[in-house]
Amino acid sequence: MKRFGTALAGATILTAVMSAQQPAPAPQLLSPGPAAARFPRNLDEFDQMFNQIKNWGRWGQDDQLGAANLITEAVRRHALSLAKNGITVSLAHPPIKEQAPDNPNPFNHTMNRGLTTDTYSVSYHGYAHSHIDALCHFLYKDQTYNGYARADVLTDKGCARLAVDNLKNGIVTRGVLIDIPRLKNLPWLEPGTPVFIEDIEAWEKQAKVKVGPGDAIFLRTGRWARREKVGPWNVGQNEAGYHASVAPWLKERGVSFLGSDDAQDVTPSLVTGINLPVHTLAIAALGIDILDNQDLETVAQTAARLNRWEFLLMVAPVPVTGGTGFPANALAIF
Repeated sequence: MKRFGTALAGATILTAVMSAQQPAPAPQLLSPGPAAARFPRNLDEFDQMFNQIKNWGRWGQDDQLGAANLITEAVRRHALSLAKNGITVSLAHPPIKEQAPDNPNPFNHTMNRGLTTDTYSVSYHGYAHSHIDALCHFLYKDQTYNGYARADVLTDKGCARLAVDNLKNGIVTRGVLIDIPRLKNLPWLEPGTPVFIEDIEAWEKQAKVKVGPGDAIFLRTGRWARREKVGPWNVGQNEAGYHASVAPWLKERGVSFLGSDDAQDVTPSLVTGINLPVHTLAIAALGIDILDNQDLETVAQTAARLNRWEFLLMVAPVPVTGGTGFPANALAIF
């Protein structure tokens, strides 16, 4: 692993992982109707959805930004107007240095000789570290967002297209918190609980906010509150999150960035044959960058105190040339 004073090692590029589903223990079904009946139910239906909603070519054949193109100057000006109180809240969870069921690759911090410099190393993709996924991070059928072939994107020196350095100018837009445990008067959602479109829209009605083009939305499942109370668990095998059926809604509303306090997808996914359908649909089909493992507990408390569920969001990932993403400290500013 290369080190540049302070070194950060990215994780391996992920492709949509195909596997059989395992039953989840006692999830909460938030909405009426059996989750297993929701489209897409299997890989064939997933393929139909992918091709129906994909944004390939929407912003040109050479586009590198995907849904971030929806963040116009007008969207940024409106977002800046939301910083009314001057209150800033970090959405980053402190790097976890201890190995745990949800953190097989702990953050490593070592002091160098003389103790006046140090080295960081982290394999940040996964279920522990707050980070952003670049658009080259996920593929479907050996193609990235916008239809680029694997061989034209992935090299041993990094991503030739769709890398995190395309976000060098930073992310400045409206953030919207979607607090489903608060909607349901729960401390958290139990692992394996799916979130559907009607749950999001019920939250919009309660919070008096509507998701629109250019927004970054953040789904609070209460993952970190549950971890603090009952301890870590294997989030990769069992987590609350979006059901794949929300993907057309994401396109319809014009969502630019997708964030959560875990990895977005309900797991098991309830789509037979694919583990991370939301990741795949968001990144590879829609061109939506993802912010995983955000700590949404403090921002949820702040939003509740102010009774404001929208805020100015600012994120400035380090523009690593060819990077598949980067650890991120997103800021919510009220």
